[in-house]
Amino acid sequence: MADQATAQEFDILVLGGGSGGYATALRAVQLGFTVGLVEKAKLGGTCLHNGCIPTKALLHSAEVADHARGAAKYGINVDFQSVDIAAVNAYKDGIVAGKYKGLQGLIKGKGITVIEGEGKLSSKNTVTVNGTSYTGKNIVLATGSYSRSLPGLELGGRVITSDQALTLDYIPKSVIILGGGVIGVEFASVWKSFGVDVTIVEGLPSLVPNEDTAIVKVLERTFKKRGINFSTGIFFQGVEQNDDGVKVTLVDGKTFEADLLLVAVGRGPSTAGLGFEEAGLNVDRGFVVTNERLHTGVGNIYAVGDIVPGLQLAHRGFQQGIFVAEEIAGLKPVVVEDINIPKVTYCEPEIASVGLTEKAAKAKLGDDQVQTQEYNLAGNGKSSILGTGGIIKLVREKDGPIVGVHMIGTRMGEQIGEAQLMVNWEAYPEDVASLVHAHPTQNEALGEAAMALAGKPLHG
Repeated sequence: MADQATAQEFDILVLGGGSGGYATALRAVQLGFTVGLVEKAKLGGTCLHNGCIPTKALLHSAEVADHARGAAKYGINVDFQSVDIAAVNAYKDGIVAGKYKGLQGLIKGKGITVIEGEGKLSSKNTVTVNGTSYTGKNIVLATGSYSRSLPGLELGGRVITSDQALTLDYIPKSVIILGGGVIGVEFASVWKSFGVDVTIVEGLPSLVPNEDTAIVKVLERTFKKRGINFSTGIFFQGVEQNDDGVKVTLVDGKTFEADLLLVAVGRGPSTAGLGFEEAGLNVDRGFVVTNERLHTGVGNIYAVGDIVPGLQLAHRGFQQGIFVAEEIAGLKPVVVEDINIPKVTYCEPEIASVGLTEKAAKAKLGDDQVQTQEYNLAGNGKSSILGTGGIIKLVREKDGPIVGVHMIGTRMGEQIGEAQLMVNWEAYPEDVASLVHAHPTQNEALGEAAMALAGKPLHG
């Protein structure tokens, strides 16, 4: 980190150095503001140290393991021997360390004052850190989130969260994962590739319940093929553990046994005991309530990232940080609604989506005002080369713009860039169909889907 603060007054004082906080700081100094950045642990927050980056490193190791097992299919003869978890962790930790060092250098180089320690909001314009008060003409709260549990479900021992899962120094023989959302299916994917017997328990009717139903069907079918077990539609009741393992019971009496239970039921806002309510902020179940421009309604206090109700995504926090710095500068930045923020789930196969699902579009626009088109990746040359199946589904307002893009297949997360431009720039399928998509790429599958939705499919 940079040197401990010497100045005690700033134009913008940021509480939290994760994706939202450091983005606020970087954009603010770019706009000429003086910035104090308070961080109790390490710059980069959850995303860099025990979230996005390390989990995706594990997922890449898992992908390599799968490639090694299936190499003969491509005419490459190699022997898959084992997964060296110590080497996997060294690779993962090396990626994180490199990014951390780069971020530290960037923050220091931009002249941002880093204040080390746990900060607490002590008034409408002051934050107290280690007994010292720092003043900000504007304050931005970016204190992030933690891995939460369910009421009555005690963490510890063989009952772990993603934090502990990322630091395991052994590969368990079997794991039960409580929660079939993003975190749950990503860890299920990693462990299955590492040779673990995996069972997901999801109380809602399907895995990844926030995705379009067409995507859900493909994921569940593919997970079954991969040998990933899952129970959906029946809620968790309790867990017992001993020296040999865990026993999970569902409300219908069904039981599962394994070495570990990973609790992946989402993340809670890290706001307790930080003085937010005392300062007059509206805090709802731990989340800081703001208006659409991320102002809390108290003084010049803003909030960004996982503590603001909505999607808990690093890139959302990052964008909100930039937004708030520009808002303070009077630049009147454009609000990006949560529904139009791109989402990627990095399991195998990958899921990428942005905008409205078919169900949500019909609820908003009316059943007869929505048109959809599915394009099967079986018709895409590059996808066949990679050995992946899957679909792209486009949702449009009848005779209007594309309002949703939903994709599943190996590496399809890399196609979210054009997809989010389609939705956010309100492109018509006819517009996209006239653009040239390079061949052979998975990207041209988006063009093919748009051509089909525009009424001029060339393939299929």
